[in-house]
Amino acid sequence: MRVATAVAERNELRTNLGALASHAKGASEFLKALAHPNRLLILSILCEGERSVTELEQLLALRQPTVSQQLARLRVDGLVKARRQGKTIYYSLGSNDARIIVEAVSRVFGNRR
Repeated sequence: MRVATAVAERNELRTNLGALASHAKGASEFLKALAHPNRLLILSILCEGERSVTELEQLLALRQPTVSQQLARLRVDGLVKARRQGKTIYYSLGSNDARIIVEAVSRVFGNRR
């Protein structure tokens, strides 16, 4: 019985590793997008809801070009989406996966959004 259990556990581990390996590149790219402090802060703010670029600038105390550069990276990675209303561009989370990970990071590191 122990041998059968050990074999089953080893096969399950191989299956799990195989699944992880097939998704590792995507997971790595996703985590790279979160690996910049300003991008992580932007995503944390957007977990609360849609914000304009101007609002993000003020909340982060950063200049518009810096905020726009980070938003562009997040947009390319599909983590945020943009909506234009007149001359104002609003951003919101583009992925529920981003919300899940950002909220987990907040819980682990004790940050309040």
